[in-house]
Amino acid sequence: MLTEPMWRASARCRRDNAVYFFAPPHFERKPEKDAREGAARALCRACPVQQECLEYSLEVSEPHGIWGGLNELERKRLVRKRAAEREAAQQYA
Repeated sequence: MLTEPMWRASARCRRDNAVYFFAPPHFERKPEKDAREGAARALCRACPVQQECLEYSLEVSEPHGIWGGLNELERKRLVRKRAAEREAAQQYA
């Protein structure tokens, strides 16, 4: 069983704010999704552990929700970008 990372205690997404970070169980229209994700991103921007959260989500390949201010698609893009940068650095090393 994984232990909870220490940074989570300082996260702005705890408790009442958690509702913004994951899609609801019902169909969500695009304007609703954009508003929900916008609220989550605003909380992330003010969060003292935003970077730790993002790195954790990348480490565990979190497939859902807003983590570190990025949604699922944005995290996938970041993973691909970092992989391409590592590959380029290795070619020129």
